[in-house]
Amino acid sequence: MTVDQSYKDLLAQLRSIYEQREAGNIADWVLESIAHIKRIDRVTDKQKQLDEVTIQQLNNVVKQLLEHKPIQYVLGEVWFYKMKLKVNEHVLIPRPETEELVEWAVEDLRSTMFDVRNERVGDDIEPRTSDILHILDVGTGSGCIAVALKKEIPGSEVFAIDVSEDALQVAKENASDEDVAVNFLQLDFLDETSWESLSAFDVIISNPPYIPEKEISSLAENVVEYEPHLALFVTDEDPFIFYKKIAAFAGEHLKKGGKIFVEIHESYAENVKLVFEEKNFKTEARKDIYGRERMIKAYR
Repeated sequence: MTVDQSYKDLLAQLRSIYEQREAGNIADWVLESIAHIKRIDRVTDKQKQLDEVTIQQLNNVVKQLLEHKPIQYVLGEVWFYKMKLKVNEHVLIPRPETEELVEWAVEDLRSTMFDVRNERVGDDIEPRTSDILHILDVGTGSGCIAVALKKEIPGSEVFAIDVSEDALQVAKENASDEDVAVNFLQLDFLDETSWESLSAFDVIISNPPYIPEKEISSLAENVVEYEPHLALFVTDEDPFIFYKKIAAFAGEHLKKGGKIFVEIHESYAENVKLVFEEKNFKTEARKDIYGRERMIKAYR
């Protein structure tokens, strides 16, 4: 079978569950990952023959995709913040809005790191005993946030926690693949007694579970059936539990001049802002590229 025919067959099958543009993007991704054929090669070398092993691999991928399994889990990879990361069903698939959260944090910290790492006394700047920026990623999952921040701010010391041992294994592999040192800890952040094992931080960042269970029926099948519910959902009775815990933790563990960056549900920006404001934090919301309020910064 030629590259051109393989692409057309792949596209035709994917269009049964995806709209045209998404089906095309996925078809290109599959061909590049499995057959090592980039889009430009597909166009310029249409008659290239694929071997039987590759054809069988493509058929296996399509079968899984038609069962609504996310392409990222089928291929075991996802692009995030200029990195190809490993993912599986134990970790949430990183989204573009999480990239935007990282971008905001990096942009903010690069412009204010001097103020973050030093305390002002009158008109003078008094250096801290350490000029290392300490960062905590709460609910790290694949490690995407922690690894990206360590790469962008190499002089920092990054800690990343998660309740899931399986998720931490994926995160550790991603940190190793990107050749960065991140301190990974298995810890149930909702259990306040576990906070004793954590020190003080200049930055706390998190993409915590924030989707109320009542919204499960409105989500796409590939999300509900395959992505880890532990990383997605919170109870309807206390949907802001993670933000409450982060605010409480920050009250004792956020250094003077420190900042908090969190991803949020687009419908609950005001609710989350209130959680932090009730703990005497100032807040700032930011919209994603689609104009939805999806991120909040909190500081004192």
